[in-house]
Amino acid sequence: MSTTTRVLQRFVLPADSDDDILPLYAEGEILSVAPPPTDKQDSDLPTGMAETARQSGGQIISRYSYRIPSQTRSSFGTYFNAFPAAYWRRWTIVTEVTLKVQVRGSGSVIVYKSNARGSAHRVASSRIGAQAEELAFKLPLDTFGDGGWYWFDVVADSADAVVEAAHWETEVPQETPSGRTTIGITTFNRPHDCATVLTQLGASKTLPSVLREVVVVDQGDRKVKDDPLFPDAQQSLGEHLRVVDQANLGGSGGFSRGMYEALEDGADYVLLLDDDVRIDPEGIVRATTFADLTRVPTIVGGHMFSMYERTMLHAYAEHIQPWRFWWEASRGTEHDHDLSKAPLRTTPWLHQRAEADYNGWWMCLIPTSVVRRIGLSLPFFIKWDDSEYGLRASEAGVPTVSFPGAAVWHVPWTDKDDSLDWQAYFHERNRLVATLLHSQYKYGGRFIKESMYDQIKHLLSSQYSVAELRLKAIEDVLSGPGHLQAGISTIVPEVRALRSGFDDATVERDPDAFPMVRRQNLPPKGENRGYPKTIVGRLTMAVKGTIKQALPVRESSLAHPEARVPWTDARWWVLSQFDSAVVSNSDGSGASWYHRDPVRFRDLLARSVVLHRRLRQEWDALQGSYRRQLDEVVGPQAWIRTFGIVPAGSKPRKAAVKGKKTAVKDGSRKSR
Repeated sequence: MSTTTRVLQRFVLPADSDDDILPLYAEGEILSVAPPPTDKQDSDLPTGMAETARQSGGQIISRYSYRIPSQTRSSFGTYFNAFPAAYWRRWTIVTEVTLKVQVRGSGSVIVYKSNARGSAHRVASSRIGAQAEELAFKLPLDTFGDGGWYWFDVVADSADAVVEAAHWETEVPQETPSGRTTIGITTFNRPHDCATVLTQLGASKTLPSVLREVVVVDQGDRKVKDDPLFPDAQQSLGEHLRVVDQANLGGSGGFSRGMYEALEDGADYVLLLDDDVRIDPEGIVRATTFADLTRVPTIVGGHMFSMYERTMLHAYAEHIQPWRFWWEASRGTEHDHDLSKAPLRTTPWLHQRAEADYNGWWMCLIPTSVVRRIGLSLPFFIKWDDSEYGLRASEAGVPTVSFPGAAVWHVPWTDKDDSLDWQAYFHERNRLVATLLHSQYKYGGRFIKESMYDQIKHLLSSQYSVAELRLKAIEDVLSGPGHLQAGISTIVPEVRALRSGFDDATVERDPDAFPMVRRQNLPPKGENRGYPKTIVGRLTMAVKGTIKQALPVRESSLAHPEARVPWTDARWWVLSQFDSAVVSNSDGSGASWYHRDPVRFRDLLARSVVLHRRLRQEWDALQGSYRRQLDEVVGPQAWIRTFGIVPAGSKPRKAAVKGKKTAVKDGSRKSR
């Protein structure tokens, strides 16, 4: 059988020589350091030692080359340069790789491997000569069933050592495909962010080898084409860049348009990418190559680093807890892991291969064969579209792999709480629809009970707008699956109108917008509001807060808030104790003055009980309806109608920039 060589992963360094993210690419030797003392620990007493990595003392020469000063050591057992052997072993046809390192100077190249427990040992080494040479190391993958990585270190001796280039390669059958990827970026009024992403993509030397085109679905009224960075991005991407203008159909509508365009342009894959990320484009090349070599069609997702703490690995692998039907980190993984403080080499859980139910659409590559088979996104507008799609794919035999070495930097979701604004509607509705479609438990397991609990918590917190939106969400789901496509272009104005006028939905930016705090009924013994330390304490506070709803509101609370509550303390057991309170929002940009309203509380509570009881009574019929009509709702024809694309055979007007493939004003384009 004839074979050909495929490069699986290139050695890379930060494109802009950014020292803040250098630990993700190159490190120094491992150090043992004492962790800071805790409150219960005397700082003079001996403590356990933790391992971290010294900042690499090397010098970035170029995107692909690195200098190691004499008498120092640099390790490339890092997020972007270690080779995730366990993932290649489990999901692809690859059984052996070859590490090739072009190097010169004085010293040694040492190759290491780890197992699923994070234990590492040396497997090969070679001396470096003064003249440039290419060192090659053949490395089997047969022992990486549950986890483990390969990586290499360079130790410089009497003179500097220079890594001029390095990569991991393998031999594959001649007929193995080399797929092309269409990148679908959905943007809404973030022209500069989007243009910045396009600039990063256009600067890559390796991306063109796997790129079909970049399709920007612009759903805003502040256009990416008007941003000062756009002309440079357009020039660098050339004919690979196309902008489609479309009505605002949310993330699911924009990403579905990207899927549709990838089907139309003949791409092998569509890579969904947020508009407000920063990216190392090499990850797209790696994801495409990985997908080419998987045993079955596979969704390949990228990880998320924090945009603010740029070595913080915010999301690694995601799972849907089936009983609650709620997002959580996959078993054995963590959120918010700082690789500058606890690097890959010293973090055992990162060496175990992680299983994922889905990958966030901040960066996610989907084979177009899968899109043809299971359809486009559900018309959710926002929230749960990515997780539902991963579950739908899994039921069709398509796995999702959250793939190390492919990642973006994005604002972490812990820095916002959109479940308390207009998006509360989508959190409730879309989670409910996904539960109906995919839960294997009667009545969706804990869903109905948990939904009612959450509703009560919002009511006790005087978050009446949130409670109202959640009731509308349930009512819409009860109306049947037809409302999803029919209402996707109008639902946001409806939700915003319903929410307007509620005190908890009115945000003031001026810190002096509210009267001074005055509280007549002081807590006993000046006790502090806060998290009850016991279950009994929480129950006691819940009972007090519930009883309070039957009492009249103190008139003084209408003129003056009884407390100012920071967002970190704004929990139901705290807010239920006040007749009114000024509550900060999650990003600290403003606050709302909550007012307790017993009449509204009783009305919303009664309607909540009725709707949740009805949801339980109609669950089986509703579940059957959504499951039967799923293909119709997510099919290309349904989305084509929603997009308003001109039917085939007509002659849409071209709004073209010479030499570029662009869209007409309504977003349609000539078929190819």
